[in-house]
Amino acid sequence: MGQRGEQLQAEMLTIMDQNSGPISAYDLLEKLRSSNAKMAPTTVYRALASLTEQGRIHRLESMNAYVPCQHDHHHQSSILSICDDCGSVEENVAPDVLNQLETVVGENGFSAKRHVIEVHGLCGTCDSEEAVQ
Repeated sequence: MGQRGEQLQAEMLTIMDQNSGPISAYDLLEKLRSSNAKMAPTTVYRALASLTEQGRIHRLESMNAYVPCQHDHHHQSSILSICDDCGSVEENVAPDVLNQLETVVGENGFSAKRHVIEVHGLCGTCDSEEAVQ
């Protein structure tokens, strides 16, 4: 990847870090266009694919959005807890769960290549607020 690509990825990571929750590719494109009006969607998608492959961001399949990786384990699979109320995303790593999952699907001869585990519900803050009401 060239210097321009690395600069774009760094800018995208900064935007994601400053965002309060998941961000879609088109919302990211809109923010990037404030400094580069000619930014194309394909450029953004290419950079997102690269950042995902590097393990520096996660794609939330259920929301079609992205969040920065919260841990330094970039190439381990994560369990992403998504709050359906406030939109916050927490990342956890549970290697035992992932190993067990591979064992279960492997019993049928299935070979897992990628894990996407998303759990929807309420974060601790929203759950507490709901209990008070």
